Amino acid sequence: MTDPEQTYEIQEVAELTGLSSARLRAWERRYNVVRPERQANGYRAYTASQVALLRAFARLVNAGERIGDLAAESRDAVLARAEAAAGDASPLSPLVEAVRGYDRDLLEALVSDRLGRMGLRRFAEEVVLPLAAQIGDLWSLGKLPIASEHLASEVVVHALKGAIREAPGEGPLLLASGLPGERHEWGLLSTLAAAQSEGWQVHYLGTDLPLDEVIQAAWTLRPAAVALSASDPELVQRNLPALNRFVPRLPPGVRAVIGGRGAFPAGNILLHHGFHLELGRPAPAVRR
Repeated sequence: MTDPEQTYEIQEVAELTGLSSARLRAWERRYNVVRPERQANGYRAYTASQVALLRAFARLVNAGERIGDLAAESRDAVLARAEAAAGDASPLSPLVEAVRGYDRDLLEALVSDRLGRMGLRRFAEEVVLPLAAQIGDLWSLGKLPIASEHLASEVVVHALKGAIREAPGEGPLLLASGLPGERHEWGLLSTLAAAQSEGWQVHYLGTDLPLDEVIQAAWTLRPAAVALSASDPELVQRNLPALNRFVPRLPPGVRAVIGGRGAFPAGNILLHHGFHLELGRPAPAVRR
């Protein structure tokens, strides 16, 4: 899910919307669909609401509409039509309506049903991540109150954690945690679901954990790999001194992996200090 307080560079927006960077620039230049701010380095900085609007344009264009015609419509009209189209076609609409209605019992039943029928990995990939994107758009556009979003996070995160604990795997041990200050879990848990399906034995420590605690746990449990996640580049920058010292402090032979959208801007630095950037693709961030 997009974070309303975070800005996104054009490569991240391309990832979140499915639109190429070239198309994003062309739409900005020709149709003025959104006007991102420019950072001091000249890079575009898109807000979460702009990302949500671009996703709405992309959805309608993929359905056969012309961007030139859509650009002439009001923002609210485009969003309303895209939301209606998504609701009509999406198997996620019952979950979204349960979230809107604060109906915890119904949401828990729907989540449990889909998890049971699909299995953990498909549930994570086909329900959790698309639902995160949809809820994130509604929230960033002011169409979903924070209480509803918190309800969705509590139910989904609880289901993912429970499923990972129930079948932790029998292969090499993977120890995982979010960086200090991390508030998001959906993307990391979805990635861990995929890792577990590939044979890893997953041990999830949680988010917002001091790196010293992660190292201590690694010396106790002796995993094959330690995976860290960050949804925001500022978190990585804030923790960069400790991250630069992290790998040498692990037990010998333990692989250090870092991922999430926040890790990739500092990728070269992290690679230099011994990390592997292999923790799945950048995933939407949803508050816990």
